[in-house]
Amino acid sequence: MANKGTIGILTGGGDVPGLNPAIRAVTIRAIREGYRVIGIKRGWAGLVDLVQDREADNSGNFHVLSEEIVNPAGRTGGTFLHSSRTRPSHLPRPNLPVHLRGSYQDEINDVTPQVLKNIEWLGLDFLVPIGGDDTLSYGYRLHKEGVKVVAIPKTMDNDVPGTDYCIGFGTCVSRTIELAHTLRTSAGSHERFLVIEVFGRYAGYSALLPTMAGAADRCVIPELDFDIEQLTDLLVYDRNRHPSSYSVVLVSEGAKIRGDDSMSFLETEKDQYGHAKLGGIGRRVGDELKRLSPKYNAGRRINVINQRLGYLVRCGAPDALDCVVPMAFGNLALDLILEGTSGRLVNIRNGVYGSISMEVINGPHKVVDVDKFYNRERLRPNFKDLNNAPLFIMNAD
Repeated sequence: MANKGTIGILTGGGDVPGLNPAIRAVTIRAIREGYRVIGIKRGWAGLVDLVQDREADNSGNFHVLSEEIVNPAGRTGGTFLHSSRTRPSHLPRPNLPVHLRGSYQDEINDVTPQVLKNIEWLGLDFLVPIGGDDTLSYGYRLHKEGVKVVAIPKTMDNDVPGTDYCIGFGTCVSRTIELAHTLRTSAGSHERFLVIEVFGRYAGYSALLPTMAGAADRCVIPELDFDIEQLTDLLVYDRNRHPSSYSVVLVSEGAKIRGDDSMSFLETEKDQYGHAKLGGIGRRVGDELKRLSPKYNAGRRINVINQRLGYLVRCGAPDALDCVVPMAFGNLALDLILEGTSGRLVNIRNGVYGSISMEVINGPHKVVDVDKFYNRERLRPNFKDLNNAPLFIMNAD
């Protein structure tokens, strides 16, 4: 068995393709370096719900990982460790496990002291959380409390600060391009506008990059409120120039119509990080395009095909990039652990692998540089000044 120590690994927030390859990379390298690896289940929830009793059934909270477990899992999408949006520093009383309800009485509770005890009980020498800025912000809190943490960035939105790339983003872009091109057959058959709603709460990378790759004629992103009349005019122009009389726009879920500063939500209930589920802006844009189209199309209305991609771009197996990058990130994490270094976020900066202080997680969201990469007048990407740009054009700065 292991003789160097024990490493815990968990995944939090939304699932993305590439999580299982990252778990595999960390686990195999760690075992071969002489570590024991424990998979924490359901993100931070596994460290909240754990019962400190060797006779208790903690199979829903953690289990010891092996090469036999992670090898087949590494070829699949999602996360076999499961995930949650549990936030131990802001845990609602109804979410407290039964064995903690006598110790915490408030409506919202900070159970970090118990999480620290559970980490000690498990004997974790290092903790490797894989997640977006919400999951990693709590990882940084644990780092400040003295836990040795090495973090790996993950999110479809690609908005974790300090890194050019987050696990899941490549598959998101690939699927968006593929699905947009597939939907063109219906848009062209009926000579309609095609409105596709994609991920992107604060950052428009998942709309901008596919549009840059030819998936759409126009895109609207969260970083800049857009004029719906301007968008209608441009899409009519695109449609009239297309041999099959249709045009396509990608709409980030966090985009806002100018004059209405509110995001569109599918529901009002918020998760423990204060986020309500986004969705619906694509439908609103489609309705407005249909209403306004006669004004720009000689009095004739143009109908709309409206599609929200949602989980279609986050389910299933990872693409090549989301197999390679998680492998590299996992091994970078082990390099740091072997050095005895913690409080770091593994990253890619200008196409080069490395790491950065986890303190960056507390900074502002990483968003698109609108002045550099987005054409405000044309509502589409800029295609110039790409010399010396990184693989995905836009970097962490």
